[in-house]
Amino acid sequence: MSETQPVPEKTNAAPTVQNSPQLKPGGILSNWKTRVGIIATALIAVVFGLFVIGFFWQHLIAGMGMRSWSSHARATPIECMIKDTNNDGYVSCSAMLGGEVVPLECGASVFNIGCRVNYGAAAAPPVRPSNLPNVRGSS
Repeated sequence: MSETQPVPEKTNAAPTVQNSPQLKPGGILSNWKTRVGIIATALIAVVFGLFVIGFFWQHLIAGMGMRSWSSHARATPIECMIKDTNNDGYVSCSAMLGGEVVPLECGASVFNIGCRVNYGAAAAPPVRPSNLPNVRGSS
């Protein structure tokens, strides 16, 4: 009892293949929308990076000066403010020296890296006040 099986017909026609955008020669960058998106993203990242560096530039420079001053004075650096608030070219910083907090003003420019001690209103008065009365002429 042999059963005959149908024999498939052989043809010379090639099977059809659907082309998708990812399979085209040139890969993912062949689509203009993808290229524009990548370029726009890169430009936005560069602009944002420049903004961040510009915003924190004074803080970075003052921090370098504070660490330098602290290493020479054998002090512990604490922190600097973000910006120069009174536009005098210095950023307010602080360091710990001998158990006391030392107020510093550190340069906010690459041409003025370094710090100076700022005691503000607690500074000593001038050595020779100019409003002393003239006592030589009275005899």
